[in-house]
Amino acid sequence: MTKRVYQSIILCFLISWGIVLISKINGLEYQGNNGLILAIVYMFMPALSVILLSKFVWKEKVPGLSKPKGLKVFALAWLFPVVLSFLVIPISMLFPGVDLSLTMQGMMDKLSPEQATAMKTQIDMIGPFLPFVLIIQALIAGITINAIAALGEEYLWRGLMLKELKKYGWIKASLFIGAAWGLWHAPLILQGHNYPEHPQLGVLMMIIWCILLTPSLIYFTIRTKSVLTAAVMHGTINASYGFAILYLVGGNDLTVGLTGLSGFIVLIIINFALFLIDRRSKVRIDEMMKQY
Repeated sequence: MTKRVYQSIILCFLISWGIVLISKINGLEYQGNNGLILAIVYMFMPALSVILLSKFVWKEKVPGLSKPKGLKVFALAWLFPVVLSFLVIPISMLFPGVDLSLTMQGMMDKLSPEQATAMKTQIDMIGPFLPFVLIIQALIAGITINAIAALGEEYLWRGLMLKELKKYGWIKASLFIGAAWGLWHAPLILQGHNYPEHPQLGVLMMIIWCILLTPSLIYFTIRTKSVLTAAVMHGTINASYGFAILYLVGGNDLTVGLTGLSGFIVLIIINFALFLIDRRSKVRIDEMMKQY
């Protein structure tokens, strides 16, 4: 691994984990608006690390951003998270005690009484068009405001780090980047992010999930030659995350949902499919990575 990889990881972890430590010392709970603000600030720390190192350590120009190439591939990358979230639903139903709930009772049970009432009012107003409205909202958010926040992470993980590790190839780079990216989430996971029912085991789950998600993020990033594609994918994943549990009742955060075991199964299938597609391509991802 290159010296820059280690420097960027160390600085990113120090700043990110330090922010969480300071918030805990000051008694700020990871919930409500406090949790939202902390999560947003946290997402920009990887990018800040790259900028600081570029200007003050490496003494070079801050890495720029290139426009995605290949409209069709970019469109597939943008739609990918929505398809991924809906594929998780039938897989989740394979687990004991998990059933389909068209009334979204499972989601209602996770909300406060006020939130549940507001959501029920929305559902009654929109009716059968709710899934389409949610998909459109997720796609718009994923390519706009969510993408900006996600770029704060992707600027390091699928940006600088991917450039530094491209010589190792698609699979090895995915394993290393995914593991580092997953571990970076640890302070938030321990406070209930993504795995509120199992925060400690959730750290391991998050590392595995990030490893499984990284191959597809790298695949579309390399195919479009732009980290902006990864940012849009990441932003859309955050916007469509709830789809995977919207029509389910039962189970827990370790089994159902995008970051549960059901999500792991879907990602493994998708990674295998991408691998087969790559094997049949005229130009393999490993070769394209050399030009990234």
